[in-house]
Amino acid sequence: MSYDVGAGDLVLCVNAAPNHVTGEAVPLVAGETYRVLGIMPFLCPCGRSDALLDVGIGFAWCQTRFRLLPKPKAKTRIRKASTPKELEKTR
Repeated sequence: MSYDVGAGDLVLCVNAAPNHVTGEAVPLVAGETYRVLGIMPFLCPCGRSDALLDVGIGFAWCQTRFRLLPKPKAKTRIRKASTPKELEKTR
């Protein structure tokens, strides 16, 4: 594999061309993000990939259709604590 993809990773579809083996239209959308459900170590018939990705649509797709997105980094946010307003009592 050109990069390490694991189950649960987010991938970006960069190629929604027809199936390169059968010529049928694919239900993937270029520019959409998909979550990888599973990886099947299998030589793709096109010869460009050594794994097929299961993204929950159809059966499995050649890894060359996707690019791995970076994992989001957790950021700590400092929040200001709210304090009750002091009111002056008037007669």
